[in-house]
Amino acid sequence: MNTLIISTFSCTFEEFKTDVSGFITAMGQEVVSEFEFVQAGEHKSHLLMNVSDNEALQAEMTSDAAKEWDKKNNCKDNIYAIKLLNK
Repeated sequence: MNTLIISTFSCTFEEFKTDVSGFITAMGQEVVSEFEFVQAGEHKSHLLMNVSDNEALQAEMTSDAAKEWDKKNNCKDNIYAIKLLNK
């Protein structure tokens, strides 16, 4: 499933990208096969992902480590399922 996560945070975009890339990489290709960050401001990101296992992604995003990171970096996420309208 194609997924868009729009995030705001208090750390820099580069810190956000590095840390979140680590979380995604640790989940493995069987959960997220592709991902790309788009910087929408110093404290805002659009993250496009091809998610193969939504339950595993949700478990990671609600884990104690993720909740702690979110709190430390004042991170708020809005998550959207996206669909290609034409080919």
